[in-house]
Amino acid sequence: MKVVSLVGARPQFIKAFPVSRALADRHEEVLVHTGQHYSEAMSEVFFEELAIPTPEYNLGVGSGTHGQQTGEMVTRFGELVEREEPDAIVVYGDTNSTLAGALVTAKTDAPLAHVEAGLRSHNDAMPEETNRILTDHVSDLLFAPTERGVTNLETEGIENVHLTGDVMYDAILWARTRAADHSTVLDDHDLTAGEYVLATVHRAGNTDDRERLAAIMRALGAADREVVLPIHPRTADCLETYGLRETVEQQLTVIEPQGYLDFVRLLDGAERVATDSGGVQKEAFFLDTPCVTLREETEWVETVDAGWNTLVGADEAAIERELHREITLPEKPELYGDGDAAERMVALLEETDG
Repeated sequence: MKVVSLVGARPQFIKAFPVSRALADRHEEVLVHTGQHYSEAMSEVFFEELAIPTPEYNLGVGSGTHGQQTGEMVTRFGELVEREEPDAIVVYGDTNSTLAGALVTAKTDAPLAHVEAGLRSHNDAMPEETNRILTDHVSDLLFAPTERGVTNLETEGIENVHLTGDVMYDAILWARTRAADHSTVLDDHDLTAGEYVLATVHRAGNTDDRERLAAIMRALGAADREVVLPIHPRTADCLETYGLRETVEQQLTVIEPQGYLDFVRLLDGAERVATDSGGVQKEAFFLDTPCVTLREETEWVETVDAGWNTLVGADEAAIERELHREITLPEKPELYGDGDAAERMVALLEETDG
């Protein structure tokens, strides 16, 4: 079976890693990188650390508006699919790369598999929400990481839904031990495990609104312990544009974007994390790190219901309160499978291939 796997952004590289390993023994995988994340820190380093084969194709799309980026991906990926004639196409998550792959595949005979299907934030203003809904509705195989995802898809009348568990849990089980053994990131930045807050801010809803971003940064700066901010390129540009960069660098420990193993070590060692990332919320849950989410909603509602994640949006007072309050956590439920999601997905793809 020939499988074309389409990736383009950091979370997708991580999700693709366990699936690529599961495919490698029995099938041919053609890995395609759209170029949505194209810097060394945001892209190549993940392939190196995870031992993912170098993508056979890099579409080199780069940045642009949502429409420009998606349109260019559709054109270039469509031409590639015509040449490769795959037996199946796999897309991941909810980025513009995901939607572009779905639109192309919907016009071919190849079945489309969506990894991380069924997530819903119920915030139609999020581009990711549009991407994931449209992708789910044209997919032939829907790999839902949670029971809630299955329910969401069934409510929308979508069939061929499979509860597989979460491939990011597969990845984190592999990465946690290796990060502890090999990463020097804590020593490199003079950090002590349990004595710092990790923060990530990258969503356009926060970065592109000066007041929201300023409120978040003020609240992080008022924390009672060191706050470490691996800075996303978009966030860096916005802070510079708003005239906030110098102040933020005085109050926070601002570092470059990190590779996967270094980031896992930072997250594992953090006393808590403040983030607007969907993937980081879930990784924090896997690593037993309490999470403060800088959004008003989340796709990972289970982590909130379990008491391990708190939604605060960009409310400065609420962020400060959650960063200062004493942490008391309930027993953690098992929500995301047993670490064998990728094997289940490959088995389902094999059934489709007949």
